[in-house]
Amino acid sequence: MALKYFQLLFSVTIFFLVSSNIGLATRHAPDYKNLHSPFEFIKHLEGCHKGNKSKEIQLLKNYLQRFGYLDLDQAHADDDIFDDALEAAVKTYQSNFHINPTGILDVSTVSKMVVSRCGVPDIFKGMNSMRADREKHDSGSAVHVVSHYSFFPNSPRWPPTKTHLTYNILPDTPSNAVGPVRRAFNKWASATHFTFSQVQGNQGADLVIGFFRLDHGDGHEFDGPGGTLAHAFAPTTGRFDYDADEPWVDGMVTGAFDLETVAIHEIGHLLGLGHSSIEGAIMYPSIPDGVTKNLHEDDIRGIRALYNV
Repeated sequence: MALKYFQLLFSVTIFFLVSSNIGLATRHAPDYKNLHSPFEFIKHLEGCHKGNKSKEIQLLKNYLQRFGYLDLDQAHADDDIFDDALEAAVKTYQSNFHINPTGILDVSTVSKMVVSRCGVPDIFKGMNSMRADREKHDSGSAVHVVSHYSFFPNSPRWPPTKTHLTYNILPDTPSNAVGPVRRAFNKWASATHFTFSQVQGNQGADLVIGFFRLDHGDGHEFDGPGGTLAHAFAPTTGRFDYDADEPWVDGMVTGAFDLETVAIHEIGHLLGLGHSSIEGAIMYPSIPDGVTKNLHEDDIRGIRALYNV
């Protein structure tokens, strides 16, 4: 009798120990709704390659589709298999960001993918303009300059007669954003043939700047803190949206994003520039927190080439 009681007690103890371990495993599983950034799931995929299977792979497919690298009509969007289409998309991403194109989610690739970035895709309708390097020959010298600027498909631009653009900063814009946005326009004015002036809301404006959250009606919803920081549209739509859920500051502050740096980037889109693969360029797609940037030679060459000035 004592032996049977001991066996029963042992079995119950083992059951609770196993149950406890299962519970701990469940509590430590990634909760993607509560991650610091919508891109943070990519860290769990480090080392993944073709043939692997994981629920996070579906999220990776959505990520690459969002920025133009993957056509979900041709790939299996609803499965969790690292297939041929996904491998090809990863290789293209790696090439754009100057990483050895192995198709494997190595440390370098993951470290690039998790950085917050502009919501404008790097590839439009299969056109990968980030890799369209342009070799320029400086007149009167033997120096060759390789540029990495890009344009939107069909190179939309403002008409030749439209060199003065007005902008409206929406009324609910945080007060600390107004100065940085103005400075960003001034920097583009100093490097281009454009001039800019601010108008009030009851006047028609060529460009409109505002702060929005999540789904805000333009078909390109934001994703909360981290992830995509802002987006803008090609000429002549004239809309530039900040993600209001981000920690915005005027300047270089760890853990926050500089309003002026992001404004300079998005105004580049408003003028017709796409993304650059030069990390120092303002039109580079991603920007870490605590970083400020300014116009780069590649940005200036790009805008001058677009408008033939």
